Amino acid sequence: MPYGDAMSTRARSEERRAEIVRAALEVIAERGYRGASMAAVAERVGLTQQGLLHYFPTKDALLVAVLKERDQWDAVPDSPWRIDLLAALVEYNGMRPGIVQTFSALLGESVTEDHPAREYFTERYQRVRATMTGALRTEYGERLPGGLTPERAAPLLVAVMDGLQYQWLLDPESVDMPGAFRDFVGLLGGAAGDAAGAGH
Repeated sequence: MPYGDAMSTRARSEERRAEIVRAALEVIAERGYRGASMAAVAERVGLTQQGLLHYFPTKDALLVAVLKERDQWDAVPDSPWRIDLLAALVEYNGMRPGIVQTFSALLGESVTEDHPAREYFTERYQRVRATMTGALRTEYGERLPGGLTPERAAPLLVAVMDGLQYQWLLDPESVDMPGAFRDFVGLLGGAAGDAAGAGH
């Protein structure tokens, strides 16, 4: 096959994969994680289920591609994350429960050996911890008010973000995810201690 034809075939394949990922995002938004079957996605893009498997051999492979696409949306190009942007992101996640459910379900499963999403989440957490460290350093410098370094506080910040998502998915009526995250950021910044001190 001539080089130019190979390039155009690869470009068409990538375009088709992107179309499938967009369709999966739509189906997840409409039907939730469990309702996003391979058959439903295949129908949305005019493929047979067998045809869809040519691009994504398993549902997990497709869902990981969906999460990677979500990461592209959430990224702020050429700009370090700020703490106030994180609070806005948590609020935004509250408006897309299907995607949050997909993320949380796959995250829970990925801790098992040889799970197809394990590598994605391992690499993602390494990247996110580094990003959070940068955001905390930008906000507080080399030490947070409580004495922690940004490196030590970053895993806590990530854990709160993801842990709140689980609580919110299970009981959205009782858990104010954005509000609870803002409360935690206040604790990091010493707001609770300031308030306690003001009361004496």
